[in-house]
Amino acid sequence: MSEGIEGIPQTAEQETKDTKEEKEARAAQEAAGVEQTGVSGHAPRTEHADTHFENPLRDPRDRRLPRIAGPSGLVIFGVTGDLSRKKLMPAVYDLANRGLLPPGFSLVGFARRDWEDQDFAQVVHDAVREHARTPFREEVWQQLAEGMRFIPGDFDDDTAFKQLRSAVEELDASRGTSGNYAFYLSVPPKFFPKVVQQLKKHKLASAPEGSWRRAVIEKPFGHDLRSAEELNAIVHDVFDPEQVFRIDHYLGKETVQNLLALRFANQMFEPIWNRSYVDHVQITMAEDIGIGGRAGYYDGIGAARDVIQNHLLQLMALTAMEEPAAFDAASLLTEKLKVLKAVRLPQELGQGTVRGQYAAGWQGGTKVRGYLEEDGIDPSSTTDTYAAVRLQVDNRRWAGVPFYLRTGKRLGRRVTEIAVVFQRAPHSPFDSSATEELGSNAIVIRVQPDEGMTVRFGSKVPGTSMEIRDVTMDFAYGESFTESSPEAYERLILDVLLGDANLFPRHQEVEESWKILDPIEQYWATHGRPAQYASGSWGPEEADEMLARDGRSWRRP
Repeated sequence: MSEGIEGIPQTAEQETKDTKEEKEARAAQEAAGVEQTGVSGHAPRTEHADTHFENPLRDPRDRRLPRIAGPSGLVIFGVTGDLSRKKLMPAVYDLANRGLLPPGFSLVGFARRDWEDQDFAQVVHDAVREHARTPFREEVWQQLAEGMRFIPGDFDDDTAFKQLRSAVEELDASRGTSGNYAFYLSVPPKFFPKVVQQLKKHKLASAPEGSWRRAVIEKPFGHDLRSAEELNAIVHDVFDPEQVFRIDHYLGKETVQNLLALRFANQMFEPIWNRSYVDHVQITMAEDIGIGGRAGYYDGIGAARDVIQNHLLQLMALTAMEEPAAFDAASLLTEKLKVLKAVRLPQELGQGTVRGQYAAGWQGGTKVRGYLEEDGIDPSSTTDTYAAVRLQVDNRRWAGVPFYLRTGKRLGRRVTEIAVVFQRAPHSPFDSSATEELGSNAIVIRVQPDEGMTVRFGSKVPGTSMEIRDVTMDFAYGESFTESSPEAYERLILDVLLGDANLFPRHQEVEESWKILDPIEQYWATHGRPAQYASGSWGPEEADEMLARDGRSWRRP
């Protein structure tokens, strides 16, 4: 290659000249107000092209590094509540401890307390020490604490929201949050409209150019279809639908996400995941505690509104949905909505639904009070603490297969599971005495507390006679992976900061779920009272009778 000036190859020298000519031409054009058209036969350059940079470490195809949030901050309204203290603040620390938050991450608390920033930092410190999943490390804590601010005030206090805006602007400058903020509404639902309207009024909901603002809303999202639609209208007046993240913490659990992997990443399950092989599906969320100090919230809401409308219908949609075109928010929404729109209620709601209230009994060796005897509960209350419903999905895959959903407080143990129960073999060559202890095959996805999956099938008992009995093959997260499962709120908060909406119900799903539950609630409101069941049992006898009429019985988790 021939040499140019001072040993520079002529091709490089020519490129240098071309670049210089381009810059001079561009400067002249800008000075004259002329649109750039390019020179020397090169493609035109724009300022955006000159400054645009894509970090190769953020390539979604690269699995060597975990997903890490970019510059951002989190504002928690109602930061003094139990949810914030036990779940949100420990989850933020755990994310920081795992290196998944940026160094300048900022946490702002908003509540009716006369605290200084250092008081707030101490509250977070105590919550982290008590509830964090990962070990406490002083250096991580110190870096996180530097970005903590507290704003005292009521939700209708304009001065407080002006202080919040000043704090956000100060953190942008001092911590480099780039104007990116998520507003977490950990407050009673009645305050949702006020908070989002205040955010709009004080220009906190509007992001600067190149930044984002997002709203995170806890359930319950309305108490019926009408209230949910009204709330959606208020929230969407301030935030675009893609900016609103509705939290259903069950969707953040590893085993719920594993349900999709189980179905669509394996060939052995999906071919039998239909009406030709499945007899019925049971989805259970049981708690072994009462309402505790939540009488003010719980009475008038009840188990069906609190759990079935969101958690269980979401689990049902994931269990029954068709394979999405891709694992993204829009594709998942499309398939889940198809299921929810296809759900059909029992023709006789009195035969296909059951509600109950826990009565006094023994729980864990302790005598406990019944619901109507709890502090703050009206003795004539008809609020349900147990609910069970039978639903059908009217499509080709599931026609004729019942889905039984149940939830309750003060039941036998704390457990959430999805049980896909299969039909019995169409013919058995064994005599009845050989199979009298053989049940139905089942795949059981355990959501909590011991996350994993069980496959139940029949096997011969060792011996000289032919006797077949149920056995299980078990997969447990704690035994199969070296890394422990993160808390649901860790995953969900990180997804909010990343803008990943895969695990968040959209407003269409919320409204479709209310369309399913509203007729049941309306029927219950005019037909009798909830059945009583003893604390520590598995619900009222009426629920057992509901399945017995179908020739089935509830699983004992």
